[in-house]
Amino acid sequence: QKGNGPTAAQAGAPAGDGASMVVFSGDLDRALASFIIAQGAAAMGKEVTMFFTFWGLNVIRKPDAPDVKKQGLEKMFGMMMPSHAGELPLSNMNFGGVGQKMMKKVMSDKNVPSLDQMIKSAQEAGVKMVACTMSMDVMGIKEEELIDGINLGGVAAYLGAAEGGNLNLFI
Repeated sequence: QKGNGPTAAQAGAPAGDGASMVVFSGDLDRALASFIIAQGAAAMGKEVTMFFTFWGLNVIRKPDAPDVKKQGLEKMFGMMMPSHAGELPLSNMNFGGVGQKMMKKVMSDKNVPSLDQMIKSAQEAGVKMVACTMSMDVMGIKEEELIDGINLGGVAAYLGAAEGGNLNLFI
């Protein structure tokens, strides 16, 4: 059992009234979709939990994260991964980053909020965001690198939320 996050019983929403999702992907388009769904569920009155694991942890990293001491493979992971949500690639048609820039331009032209804005809006709407402590250990991501307001927890935190909900997604 990793971390000091909530137990399954503490993390669960009332039966049938929750929405949970595992955010596994570190792709911009998939991250956008997860936050659109999360905010929609929160607007419907659901208790929403987003569990960020593996590549999905890059979605909730701070753009201005402090330098933290890392060794060996942790350093290599850090150099190879996007350092924050603003650098996430597209899952398709990324074209070396050109696709991502095109997507952001179209979103701006159509008055669609940026991923950073969606993250803030979700937090304001009460969406609970949990970073997987096991994945953080594996990928060398430290708590100081995460945006403010992120909870830490293991799989029990996600399972507790999923058990109390009627909407469970893997993105």
